Parts: sequence; C-alpha cells; structure tokens
Amino acid sequence: HACSRQRASDSEPAAMEGEEVDFGDAEEMAKEPEAGGSSKGAVRDAAGRRMKGRGAAGSTQTMQDEGGDYDSIDSKGGSTKGPAKSIEGWIIFVTNLHEETTEDDLHDAFCDIGDIKNLHLNLDRRTGFVKGYALVEYEKQKDAQGAIDEMNGSTLMGSTISVDWAFSAGPSRAAR
Repeated sequence: HACSRQRASDSEPAAMEGEEVDFGDAEEMAKEPEAGGSSKGAVRDAAGRRMKGRGAAGSTQTMQDEGGDYDSIDSKGGSTKGPAKSIEGWIIFVTNLHEETTEDDLHDAFCDIGDIKNLHLNLDRRTGFVKGYALVEYEKQKDAQGAIDEMNGSTLMGSTISVDWAFSAGPSRAAR
C-alpha cells in the first residue's frame, strides 16, 4: 500500500507545478475528421457524436420517412368485436369453480353441448385444490357459444359459475 501511495504523490507535484492546460485544442480536435477511418457518410448529433443505426437521421430504415404505414391483419366479416378464435379452436373461460371440482365434473357438465377438444383445470401448487377457473376448448364456434348461453349463471357443485369467451377481438385502433 505504501508503494502505490508514494507513486501517486510523486506524480502530483509534476501536474501542479504551475503548468496551465489549454482546453481550446480539444474543441479543435473534435472538429477534425477521425484519422483512422473515413467519416464521409457519418451523421452527427448536436453534441458532435456519431449517430448509427435505424434512429440516425437520414436512415432509410425509419418508418417516419415512409409515412408510418404498418401491416395489419384484416378481420374477416368486417366486425372487430366478439370472440376471437385461438390457434386450434374456440376457448371459453369458466370462473367461480368450487375448489373440489374435478376435470370429470367439468367434462360431464360441458360435453352435452358439443365435443370438447381440450380442457384445462389449473390446480394450486400449495393446496392441491382448483384455482377457481378452467379453460374449455371447442372446435366449433356454435358449440362454444351454446356452452356460454346454457352454462353461464348455472350451478356446478354448489357454486354459481360464470362462462364467457377466453379471447375476444377488441376494437381496432384507428389509422393515424
């Protein structure tokens, strides 16, 4: 530790001997082009830093230059509200389930309406009981709509359940 302190103290008097440092040269050096590379197409900001990438002024990859036209998914039928189909089918969301409800109980209640393609009943890891909701997937939209109409507000294992679409297409954003 003593050696490093002595080296630092040896260099201090040399810097403080009364020499004045002129910082004016630094500004002139910043204006000069870089010696190693060509700065022909370099774009610089107000502070003189080089700008790179998509955000640089004059870049051809910015959407602002092109008017902000984005691709969008056209909705079939023109309606933007209502249920949205998942990848494989129509999924309904069943809530307020009794904690001791089983997949068989759900399957028996919902299979009379249509063919169930998939059924998810999530359990709480700590208690092992049902979390209180389930996802039921139908292949046809009319089966899923029938399940919502018939089962919403009905009683299953002593609990009044709520049934609605798991995914719904919201209103599309207006074009700017």
